[in-house]
Amino acid sequence: MSGATTQWIDRPDEDAARTITDLLARATAADGVAPISEQAVLSLTSGDHAGTRHLLARRDGVIVGYANLVPAHGEHPAMVEVAVDPAARGHGVGADLLTSALAAGGPGARVWAHGDRPAAKSVAAALGLRTVRELWQMRRSLATPELPELSVPDDVLLRTYAGPADDSELLRVNRAAFAWHPEQGGWTERDIEIRCAEPWFDPKGLFLAFAADAPDRLLGFHWTKVHHEENPPLGEVYVVGIDPAAQGRGLGRLLTLAGLRHLRDRGLAEVLLYTEADNAAAVRTYTRLGFATAHVDVAYAAAEVE
Repeated sequence: MSGATTQWIDRPDEDAARTITDLLARATAADGVAPISEQAVLSLTSGDHAGTRHLLARRDGVIVGYANLVPAHGEHPAMVEVAVDPAARGHGVGADLLTSALAAGGPGARVWAHGDRPAAKSVAAALGLRTVRELWQMRRSLATPELPELSVPDDVLLRTYAGPADDSELLRVNRAAFAWHPEQGGWTERDIEIRCAEPWFDPKGLFLAFAADAPDRLLGFHWTKVHHEENPPLGEVYVVGIDPAAQGRGLGRLLTLAGLRHLRDRGLAEVLLYTEADNAAAVRTYTRLGFATAHVDVAYAAAEVE
C-alpha cells in the first residue's frame, strides 16, 4: 500500500485545483508528456463537465496524486486518467488511485496511459490490464517536406470561423463525425465557448468547408491550435471533423492542408496531431501529408473486457 489516503470529490476548490495543476506541471516536466488530457484539465476549474469525479491522494495532508473519472455514458465506457507527483512515485500511489478509479468506473472502465511509459506498462501488467485502444501522436516539420499547394474545388466554399453563428453547424458536424468517440462526440455549445475563451484560440485558425450551392450547410472543419507554452511554439491539428454524408470528397486532406499552411505562415516550425491508430483513412491522409508517429497513448482495461 502507498500510505496515502484517498478522497473522492465532485469538484476541487480553488486551492486544490491550483495544487493539482502544479502537480501536473511537475509530472509533465519529469515525463516529457502531459499525464492527463485537455478535457480532464478543464474539468478541474469548469463546472460544466457534468458527472466528472476527482480522486485525490494525500500524504501528510499534501496532495501527491490525482485521478480524473469520466463516468460511462451510452455505449462509451468510463475513462480514467491518473497523475502522481514525481517526488511521491515508487510507493504505490498510482496503483491505489488506479484501482479505486477503475472500480468506481464500473465494468469496462478504461485508463489512459499518455506516452505509455515503462512505469505505466508495469502498473498495467501488475493489475492484469490489457491494451484496448491506441491514440497516436504524429508530427511533421512545417518546412520539409514542402507543403502541397492548396487547391479548393469549385463546389466547396472554404472560409474561417465567423463567430457564434457558426456554432450550431460546428456541433452538428462534430457530433455526426465523432458519434463513436467517447470524449469528442459529447461536445456541447459550452465546450466550444470554453475553447474560444482560451488564450490560444484564433478564429483565423478554424477552417470551415461549406457546399458552394448550400453555404449554410457545413461539410467539415479543421480547428488548429498553437501551444505557446512550448519553446519554440508548436502547432497542432486540433480537430478535423467531416460530415459522414460528405465523406469521399477529399475534404479531410483539403481542410488539414489549409490549417497546416496557416500554421506555417504564422512562423511555426513543427506541428502535431492525434489520431486513433485504427482509423486507417486518417492515418493514410496524415502519412501522405508527411506526418510520422512520434509517440503512442494507450487505453488499458481489465483483461476480461472485450
